[in-house]
Amino acid sequence: MYGININRWLLGGLVAGVIMWLAEGAASGLYMTDMEAAMAAHGLSMTTGTGTVLISLAVSLIAGLVLVFLYAAARSRFGPGPKTAAKMAVVMWLGGYLLSILGYKMMGLFPDRMLMLWAVVGLAEMVVASIVGAWIYHEK
Repeated sequence: MYGININRWLLGGLVAGVIMWLAEGAASGLYMTDMEAAMAAHGLSMTTGTGTVLISLAVSLIAGLVLVFLYAAARSRFGPGPKTAAKMAVVMWLGGYLLSILGYKMMGLFPDRMLMLWAVVGLAEMVVASIVGAWIYHEK
């Protein structure tokens, strides 16, 4: 049994994070109008500047690193490959995306349709990013 290959973990995790960031950016066109309307209804506004973009990139990179770490840690138990990568994507989606979506639902901040769209897009992007990150990752 080997330890985690740090260089391949970093590379796979960063690539997975960029995939998630790009997917979120592309998907935002599907719900941005609804999001702005929902926030305005609560007296909130949304500004997107350089700081917001950098924070969103950092969050995606961290998510990618965590995702590929989970894959690297799970390979010895479930075996290497896309099936294990997809399992880890579902685990992370359940522990991150779904919990935050349920929190938004409890607050009543966003409409149900938008939350469902976020959930579906989030799961899809996470599975794709995990499989690509796993493809890049390999043991020493």
